[in-house]
Amino acid sequence: PGCDILGCVAVGLLCVVCVSGGLFNQTSSSSDESTWPSIPNSYCSGISQSPVNIESSSVQPDGNLTELRFKGFGERTALTEIKNTGREVKVMFDYGKMSVEGGDLPGVYNSVQFHIHWGDGSSSAGSEHTVDNKQYAMELHIVNTLAEMCLVFCMQATNDTGEPRSWKTLTSYLAEISSAGDSVPLNGSLSMDSLLEGVNRSNYYRYLGSLTVPSCNEVVVWTLFKDPIRVSQDLIDLFSTSLYLNKSINSPLITNTFRHTQPVNGRVVSSQTGGIRKRSPSSSASTRPLSTFSSFITVMLSVALSWL
Repeated sequence: PGCDILGCVAVGLLCVVCVSGGLFNQTSSSSDESTWPSIPNSYCSGISQSPVNIESSSVQPDGNLTELRFKGFGERTALTEIKNTGREVKVMFDYGKMSVEGGDLPGVYNSVQFHIHWGDGSSSAGSEHTVDNKQYAMELHIVNTLAEMCLVFCMQATNDTGEPRSWKTLTSYLAEISSAGDSVPLNGSLSMDSLLEGVNRSNYYRYLGSLTVPSCNEVVVWTLFKDPIRVSQDLIDLFSTSLYLNKSINSPLITNTFRHTQPVNGRVVSSQTGGIRKRSPSSSASTRPLSTFSSFITVMLSVALSWL
């Protein structure tokens, strides 16, 4: 089916490494979310939570959103290991080899890892962000530190089989990390650029929000790219059919690893379309300077099948 400009598998950020560490064990987004506000010392009932639904008609222009600069994303030795954490697939980076700057950010952010959110294969979507109330198949987050920043990419489901080759290579490792705690080295088989094949990284949306798992700290600059990563549906399905929550013989599969959308509460979503951003006078969250946020998430949106 046809997709609009942001029709995507939202590839988003899960900065557990930054805040919550091992204190929170997400097994299912939908089953745990209602209890998050009662978690001690969490911010999950705050007014600037993520993810959100992006209303494309309400996006404001911001001429300061220049192109981002990516260093080391073509290095095959930068991606070192893939692991099953029991709540996600995580790929670790060789620290210092990859970084991101530009795009009105206050400094250089070193890339640490990426992980992916998904639903239940072809039967239900798993993106965290939605666009014009449409949810898509998956969402990928690249975690970075300055403090912390994450790049987020979406993936579009296609009718091809085993495409693109880079994602076929990545998903070929899933059988080796089927149980929580399993990990294997990547041995130079992939680069980040190869996984982002065909994505135009010049155009994106931005808003200020939070981590999408407890403690839900409102410290994140989200940047959502308009162009998709295109991945065949058969490879997307492998995430919800190959990975288990633990090592027990009756372990359930890892599915629905996303948080549902949260109220925008007057925050501004801006776009790299030129002009000057119009700020909402009633929203303090939308006017906080980027320097007050300890995390930055760049969301690169890839088009996916439209899940209604």
